[in-house]
Amino acid sequence: MKILVVEDELASMKYISNIMRKYGECDTSSNGLEAVKLFEAGLNSTPYNLICMDIMMPEMDGQEALKKIRQLEELFSIPPKREVKVMMTTALDDPKNVMNALYKGGASEYLVKPITVDDVEAAMKKMKLL
Repeated sequence: MKILVVEDELASMKYISNIMRKYGECDTSSNGLEAVKLFEAGLNSTPYNLICMDIMMPEMDGQEALKKIRQLEELFSIPPKREVKVMMTTALDDPKNVMNALYKGGASEYLVKPITVDDVEAAMKKMKLL
């Protein structure tokens, strides 16, 4: 499995990356703009199976990055069943963010920090990646 971890806080990036390496090859990015570029580059070679992305980041937040990723999938004629799975992560546990990420934004899962290994495994099972 090819995984992209998008997190602007270095400690969180390392922590999540260490969890995700158990499941496959793991790339990292510190902002949404860079994540969109990496995702697009992957569409021409080996696409990502999972993106773990923070919502609040500099340059481009996670929700805007997810919107652009979904637009790229549409441009590349990727059917909905083959879209990349996206697990949004945030310190914000409020209904508005959940609604925006999951229902409006097209995220597959939503995890509130602090994230545990059990949280990740449960989310991956729900997304049918395990």
